[in-house]
Amino acid sequence: MSRSSSASPFSGREFSIPGIPPDLGARLVSWLVVAFWGIVVTVLVWTSFYTVPADSVGVVQRFGRFVRTDEPGLRFKLPVGMDKVTLVPVRRQLKLEFGFSTSGASSPFQVSHEPDAEKAIVTGDLNETLVEWIVQFRINDPKRYLFDVREPEETLRAASEAVMREVIGDRTVDEVITIGRQDIEVETKAVLQKVVEQYQLGMSVDLVQLKNVNPPKPVQASFDEVNQAQQEKQRAINMANGEYNKVVPRAKGDAERLIAEAHGYAQKRVNEAEGDAASFNAVFAQYQKAPEVTRQRLFLETMTEVLPKTGRKIIVDDKGQQVLPLLQLQPEK
Repeated sequence: MSRSSSASPFSGREFSIPGIPPDLGARLVSWLVVAFWGIVVTVLVWTSFYTVPADSVGVVQRFGRFVRTDEPGLRFKLPVGMDKVTLVPVRRQLKLEFGFSTSGASSPFQVSHEPDAEKAIVTGDLNETLVEWIVQFRINDPKRYLFDVREPEETLRAASEAVMREVIGDRTVDEVITIGRQDIEVETKAVLQKVVEQYQLGMSVDLVQLKNVNPPKPVQASFDEVNQAQQEKQRAINMANGEYNKVVPRAKGDAERLIAEAHGYAQKRVNEAEGDAASFNAVFAQYQKAPEVTRQRLFLETMTEVLPKTGRKIIVDDKGQQVLPLLQLQPEK
C-alpha cells in the first residue's frame, strides 16, 4: 500500500476529527482558536497595569534590573512577568518592638521573636535591667531599601539592640530606671540614625521610646521601696519649698513696708521741723521789728487756741472779782 493512497484525517484543506462530522469539527477548532487568543489577550491586558496605594511607591524591575519608581495611582508595565513591581510603603510609619510583642501586628518583622533575651540589658554598674522599647522608622529610599541590604528590617533590629545596649551600658541602674530615660531615648535615636546612614538601609529613624524599664523580679520589691522613699523625699522637698515661697516673700514685703513707713515718718518729721523753724524765724523777724505788738498777737493767738480746750471758764481780775458776771459759763446742750 502506498503512502499517498493511505487515508488520513488531516488530508486536504478541511480539518476533520475521527468520529465527528467535518463541519462540527471545523467549528470546534475555530472556537478553540478564538478562546486561546482571547485568553492570551486577557493575560496580556491583565498583567499590563497595576495600582500603587496612596502610602506607597512601586519599584519596577525589568528582567530583574531596576527601571523606575512609580508614584501612587494606576500604572502600566510590560506584561507576563517581563516587568516586576514591588510596593514599598514610603509614606507609612513603621515600628519595631523590643522585649515585648503586640498581638495583631500588621507587619511580621514588627514583633519581637526573643523578648526575654532582648530586654535583659546590663548597666554600667553591672546591674541587670529589663528594658522594653520601640523604634519607629520610615523608608526614605526604596531603591536602597530593596537592593543594597539583604533583610533591612532585621538589620535595623540588630543595630537598634546593639545601640541600646551600648547607651544603657554607660549609665547606672538608677539613671536607667528613674531620671535618665529621656536622655537615653535622645542619644539612642541619634546614634542609631548614624548607623542607619552608614549601612545605607534607605531608612530614617523617627522615634526611640522606652516603654517599661524594671529591675529583675528578685530585686523588684527593693527597688520599689527605694523609689517610694525617693518620691516621699521629693514630696517633702516640694512642700518645704512651697512653704518657703509663701513665708519669705511675705516677710520681705512686711520689712519693705516698715522701712517705707519709717522713711515716710522721718521725712514727715524733717518737714515739720523745717516748717516750725521757718515759722519761728518769720515770727522772730516780726518780733524784732515790733516787740510789743508781736508779743500781744502771740498771747491772743495762744489763748484762742488754748481756751476752747479748758472746759468751764471763769474770767476774773487780779483781785479775784468776777469781771464778766453776765458771761454764760455753761456750754449749750
